[in-house]
Amino acid sequence: MAQKRKKKPIQKISLPQTNETPLTVADIEHFKQLLMEKRGEILANVNEMEDETLKKSRGDAAGDLSSMPIHMADIGSDNYEQEFTLGLMDSERKLLNEIDDALRRIEISTYGICEGTGRQIQRARLEAQPWARYCVEYARKLE
Repeated sequence: MAQKRKKKPIQKISLPQTNETPLTVADIEHFKQLLMEKRGEILANVNEMEDETLKKSRGDAAGDLSSMPIHMADIGSDNYEQEFTLGLMDSERKLLNEIDDALRRIEISTYGICEGTGRQIQRARLEAQPWARYCVEYARKLE
């Protein structure tokens, strides 16, 4: 007779419990201020990048007032620099969206709660990255 194999029980991966206390009103105000400061900084950076890279002609940017033809290598360098700046601006805009989402979470009283586990995100993580939507353990699982 063939023996039936016993199935191994499925192991649940449990995340360690945190002893974090809920954020106080003062904590929320502190993180809101951090988010607003970072938001202002990013907007200033993006505006500066737009002004310097996208709104100026090549001659204005280089201070070149001559009417001499532009060398092909210069055009290539300018194009590369413009593409690089556009990439940076895209990254900054994505971070701006994350910050706006965090500010919305403050408004609806879900700020500081991991969207994956429902547990409190550690203060140290929020200090380092106030727009964090996941606790460290859950973020590691996602990676």
